[in-house]
Order: sequence, then C-alpha cells, then structure tokens
Amino acid sequence: MIEKKILIVATNTAQMNDLNKTPTGVWLEEFAVPFLEFKKASSGEFKLDIIVASPLGGKSPVDEASLECKNPTVWDSTIKELENTAKLSEVNYKSCDAIFIPGGHGPMFDLASDKFLGEVVSYFFNTHKIVSAVCHGPAGLINAKTETGEPIVKGMQLTCFSNKEEKLVQKDILMPFLLESKLRHLGAFFNEAYPWQENVIVDRNLITGQNPASAKRLAEVVLKKLKTY
Repeated sequence: MIEKKILIVATNTAQMNDLNKTPTGVWLEEFAVPFLEFKKASSGEFKLDIIVASPLGGKSPVDEASLECKNPTVWDSTIKELENTAKLSEVNYKSCDAIFIPGGHGPMFDLASDKFLGEVVSYFFNTHKIVSAVCHGPAGLINAKTETGEPIVKGMQLTCFSNKEEKLVQKDILMPFLLESKLRHLGAFFNEAYPWQENVIVDRNLITGQNPASAKRLAEVVLKKLKTY
C-alpha cells in the first residue's frame, strides 16, 4: 500500500482592490479538476489523503465568472470542499508529500504576499517534495526561498497565466502586478504557450500549469510523481 498526502492551498480573497470591488476567488475548474483527479486516484494500492486549506481558514470563495452552465455538474460537488477550509497555520504540512495551489485572480491579492505560505512552500521545495500550481496559483511561490535565501523560482523553468492572457481578459489593469513579469523578475525561465492552450512545465520537483486548460494535465503529472517518489 502506497499512502500519500497532498495539501491544497486556496485563496480567501473574494474581491479585488479596485473601486468596483470586482468579484474574484478560486477559478472553479482549476480546483475541481485536480481535486477530482486526486480523489479518483485514491483506490486499490494507492491511498491519497487530501487537505484543503487557506491562509485564514473557512470559506475560499469561488469566482462567480467560473460558474458557467457548460461546466460539468460534477464540478459543483467540489465547491463544498471550499466552504470550510482548514487554517493553513494549523495544518501539519510537514506530513504532506505535495502541495498544490489553484488559481483564479484571488491568489494575487493574498497568497502572493503571504509570508507563512512562503515558508510552507519553501519547506516542500527544499525537502524535494512536490510543489505544484496552476494559472495564478504560482503567485503563492513568490515568497518561497531556497536554503541559501534565493527565490525558489530563480533559474527554474515554469509557467503561469501569461501577460497576454491577462490582457485578453482585460484584468491586467486590476492586478497589483503581472504574474509572468514578477516571476521573470525573480529569475524564472518563463515558458509560454499560445493563450488558452494546455501547457504544463516540469522542472525537478516544481510543476506549473499556464491556465485552466492545463489543470487536468498538471494533476496527472503530480499523481505520476507521487506514485514514484
């Protein structure tokens, strides 16, 4: 029996900082698709426990724009997992084998500046455990450091929601910064596919996906690594 544990860290941010208080949160596809893949994988000789947490605990809001009628109905069943998340500081994260950070624009307003999350991600990276994030989820990597104090993204191949995609959805002016630009500034080697195309980049124990279309493939890569680690 192979027993593993994955920590999912989601945003608590429900509104952007603009004058209109534009609604935001977790982009449902980026949480639901990996969560369901992780849940489905736990069977037979492979057991995977899933912990869903957020910096403040409690509700992790779902971006209303991601609740489309064309979504598979099974995605709706995962929303309850975000209604009462564990408080990150109360989670025994060192008992976990991987961390996953879903996107949505919410992480740009809390996970990007969360120092404790930075410590948590640093632990996973420096102990060679799996660090994974999709779309705006890599905002949660910004404060993570190597054992020598360098950004963990420095010199690493990765991806995230691109500047082009941000401008196409007309949210670039609402962001505190552009995530692609920030990661490049920290020394990352950015890998960009055409907007909305699946793109998952693996560099050692760091796994990143560019956009919602990349969520399923990212989860598959994480699971493959978990089963062989």
